[in-house]
Amino acid sequence: MTKIQPSPYPLGASLDSKGCNFAIHAPDCEQIKLAIFNDDDSYQLVSLDEEYASIKYTRVEGINAGQRYNFVIEKSDSLQFISDPYAKALDKPLHYIPPFDDSKSSLLPKCVIVDDDFDWQGSTSPRIPREEMILFETHVKGLTKLNERVPKEHQGKYLGLVSDDMLAFYREQNITSLQLLPVAACMHEPHLLDMDKVNYWGYNPYVFMAPDPRYADNDAVIELKTAIRTLHQHGIEVILDVVYNHTAESGDNGPVFNLKALDQQFYLRHGEYFANFTGCGNTVDLNYQPALNLVMDTLRYWVEEFKVDGFRFDLAATLGRNGDNFNQDAAFFRAVAQDPTLKQTKLIAEPWDIGPNGYQVGNFPFGWNECNDRLRDITRSFWRGDQGYLKEFATRIMGSRDLYSAANWPYKLTVNYITYHDGFTMQDLVSYKHKHNEANGENNRDGHGDNRSDNYGVEGETDNPVILATREKQKRNFMATLLFSFGIPHILTADVLSHSQKGNNNAYCQDNELSWLNWEQSAAKQHFKTWLADMITARQQYMVPFIQAFSGENRNNNRIFWSRVDGKLMSMEDWNRLSSVALHLGIGEDGDEMLYLINQTKAPARFSLPNDRKQCWKTICDTHIADAEVGHAEGEILQAPMSMAILHFSPNQ
Repeated sequence: MTKIQPSPYPLGASLDSKGCNFAIHAPDCEQIKLAIFNDDDSYQLVSLDEEYASIKYTRVEGINAGQRYNFVIEKSDSLQFISDPYAKALDKPLHYIPPFDDSKSSLLPKCVIVDDDFDWQGSTSPRIPREEMILFETHVKGLTKLNERVPKEHQGKYLGLVSDDMLAFYREQNITSLQLLPVAACMHEPHLLDMDKVNYWGYNPYVFMAPDPRYADNDAVIELKTAIRTLHQHGIEVILDVVYNHTAESGDNGPVFNLKALDQQFYLRHGEYFANFTGCGNTVDLNYQPALNLVMDTLRYWVEEFKVDGFRFDLAATLGRNGDNFNQDAAFFRAVAQDPTLKQTKLIAEPWDIGPNGYQVGNFPFGWNECNDRLRDITRSFWRGDQGYLKEFATRIMGSRDLYSAANWPYKLTVNYITYHDGFTMQDLVSYKHKHNEANGENNRDGHGDNRSDNYGVEGETDNPVILATREKQKRNFMATLLFSFGIPHILTADVLSHSQKGNNNAYCQDNELSWLNWEQSAAKQHFKTWLADMITARQQYMVPFIQAFSGENRNNNRIFWSRVDGKLMSMEDWNRLSSVALHLGIGEDGDEMLYLINQTKAPARFSLPNDRKQCWKTICDTHIADAEVGHAEGEILQAPMSMAILHFSPNQ
């Protein structure tokens, strides 16, 4: 019988019918071995006798799936246990008691060898076109932890995502794209552990491939795959939020879990110090081939073995850095563009970091969609009543074509959002003027200061019916703007339920009822939830054809008119003095039309409706009214203060 020889590739632990191959990139480690653990946590050390291009490797016969292992660096006075950067599973959630040192490294979770075989039951990716996508951002635990209709054992877990009640919720709300906050294994920062808190959001990666055991009943790999399979079977695609800009090893004095010990070149440096372009202590250098290999191997693994449909990249400007500069042709972007596995995945960038030249909105390569903070800020300011934003508000509604040419739509459609996980929920956006982050333990110094929010008379909760009605109308203004702007809408799932974080706009460490979605429904919450579902249906029916028509080669064959309330076209001076305007869109020369009646003022505005084709306009929504379809209109409409109506006309009806 031919003996299987050890191999330097693939990196990590690779199982076959006879045993397992182990390989690790470790140019800075002369004395590194493999530790194979027994059930009682005793272990045997195995030498890594083979070496090729700084990769140390060996093969161990008789190893099976479920075997626990780590690597060990032998020092003169201690053993330092380190995790495999290519680990596919961990045996328990991550935690330690600070400060961290070599003596505590043996207490960390062990890596687990995984059998990649899984029955996908013929499920396939929904492959939803970009123009039809509506991203619903959610947290695996927070979504279902307090939902009493989810089986108790699955609340806050991967399998809770696909409980019968949650599948019904997705159908009711027309949810077809779930964007999950990071699920890769996350280690908590030392200052959080000192305060007995955790990194709830998951933006501090320990290893890149292993699903976080926090959200599993027994087996994180199997349970996450099961959830994704079930979501695909119900026509729902899964986008993973991923973090490749830094790791949990922090800065110069941070803990050593793997990469720091294996190869100092994994991180960007300023002389002897770690470059901190992320605010997290270190910056992964993707111009360094082993670091690029690690990230690319990880992305392929999530697509090939978990069938994920796309990725949202945290602080993605870091991924295109050549030192202090951002490069649209950086090694990472070129590697992704040529990779056959990744060609059809959705790629969404958070297009900035905190380093020099870090704001790169509009500068990512073709095929990447970018989160658009400009629509967020301008829309918030506009509907709050701030003056001087009309012209840019119009630009954002029309798809931010100053940043994203319609010639490249739908592949370069902007990702529009009003709220994200980092910031106010929409309920708090209309309930608080100021952030209230005291629970985070940083004396309210953390979190974004420029929220462009309002409380409309009372900070926080109130029983005042006038204030409550104003808040609900503002929520409808925000959502209607989001859904009927050109682009890919991004909705915080918390906003579907009108969830409040009590004014906390940086709840990254709040693994409690502040972040867990409140499923208790009031009449107002239920009304907004139903209205939003109706608006999503309307967007897919009415808005998607306009996005398709205004994209690519046919983009200039359509009609766009900006008008005053009397129906006359706006002049240059009007843009600087008016606050009530109409946007009239038409497909081709004689196709369907849409009309936006936008009244930012605190007085009613009487709009003359276009009637050049004897149009009888169907009202899709009026944000002043808490119902969806509210009839038809001809002649004139009196638009209520601080509200917007969207109307549709089809010559074929």
